[in-house]
Amino acid sequence: MSVSILDAMTDANLFGSTFGSDSFAAWRALLGGFYGLPLNDDGAKTFNKLTGRTQTSHKAHDELWLAVGRRGGKSHVAGLLAIYEACFTDYRDKLAPGEVASCMVIASDRRQARTVMRYISGLVNENPMLRRMVLRENSEAIEFRNRAAIEVHTASHRAVRGYTLSAAILDEIAFWHIDGANPDVEIISALRPALATLGGPLIALSSPYAKRGVLWNAYKKHFGHDSRILVAQAPSRTMNPRLPARVVEDAMADDCARASAEYLALFRSDIACLIDPALIEEATRPKPRELPAVRRVRYMAFTDPAGGGQDEFTIAIAHSEGDAVVIDAVRGLRGSPAGIVKEYAAFLKTYGIRRVIGDRYAGRWPRDEFQKHGITYAVSEIDRNGLYLEMLAALNSGCVELPNDRKLSQQLAALERRTGRSGRDMIDHPPGGHDDLANAVAGVVAAVAAQRRRPTALVGTCTV
Repeated sequence: MSVSILDAMTDANLFGSTFGSDSFAAWRALLGGFYGLPLNDDGAKTFNKLTGRTQTSHKAHDELWLAVGRRGGKSHVAGLLAIYEACFTDYRDKLAPGEVASCMVIASDRRQARTVMRYISGLVNENPMLRRMVLRENSEAIEFRNRAAIEVHTASHRAVRGYTLSAAILDEIAFWHIDGANPDVEIISALRPALATLGGPLIALSSPYAKRGVLWNAYKKHFGHDSRILVAQAPSRTMNPRLPARVVEDAMADDCARASAEYLALFRSDIACLIDPALIEEATRPKPRELPAVRRVRYMAFTDPAGGGQDEFTIAIAHSEGDAVVIDAVRGLRGSPAGIVKEYAAFLKTYGIRRVIGDRYAGRWPRDEFQKHGITYAVSEIDRNGLYLEMLAALNSGCVELPNDRKLSQQLAALERRTGRSGRDMIDHPPGGHDDLANAVAGVVAAVAAQRRRPTALVGTCTV
């Protein structure tokens, strides 16, 4: 006998003790409607409210895109759906010898992936029937005796290729950032062919963020429309009535724009992309990635020091060519800061550079360390916001040549302009992202512009 998602959520022998209570009623209505199951009047009313539709469907949908507030139970439900797709649908007649039907759960980072995996493992191992189905288990995968498996991955389009997928469950897709990149488009493009063989669903659950990316695009195109792609939107307390109202109220009082996204599931209107990706593409030279030093060219450099961790210690070198700023080289390293300074100092000298401009927030250490190697470290007179605005103006004027560096391009494209409560715009990388290379390039573009305004403020002349 087949088991529906509503059976799984309410049966005391399956997950009824967890998902059968009134607090999960909205989830049951949404998932029941997604799988095309009959709903009672209350369930149908909830489904239509969440999806903006006027009626439910009698057919299962191909995709579910859900913008739901924080603490709404997304990761818990992601675990449930992974188990349901892996354990309650038999794909063996569609599999080639040795092939496994994989349910892939993709999270924004390793921490989130571990969180989802703990939910999955807990639900499986607390149920005697499911526990007997387990063939092997580790921290990233559970393989079952029915030739199905659940695997958790971090957001990378390379990791999803080569699989035959029974389902793809995407957790917090609005926050998939790798080195400043948002890989959601590439991952979705890689997932859909992998799902085609078995006809499995694609399910994306996330708190909303800015009005961009695949979640926003799905919302714009499909919310409230009758199609095989179902889009829903729900505040935290709609999906999790146990969340205290004071949590939401306090957050709204502290930062209304942020809390509206985090708890009311509204896409943020105070965040915009700083640089049009088309501008970056137009400004990028095809090759080479680094230009060698040339005689009688005056070069300038900017560095963004880092003391370790996930941030890179970056440096960019540029020169003026007519009205344009040409970025000759940009590099980023992790490791011993002292060792990186030594390497960068030698690199600067190959361009005849004896003076580098840098971030003021690094304190005296980089000044003293560069001085040990014969390089003067000058503190930037412009803050990060100002540097990015200088670079934006130059890009808009077609006066910047960027190196063909994928990570740099991704970081530039991910930069955000945010309007603060004071009304002042702030420019920064998205949550979980980085802008170390972008900051160094913005700094050197501003430095060259300043050199043009003050011709005596030269850094060095290459003598190689």
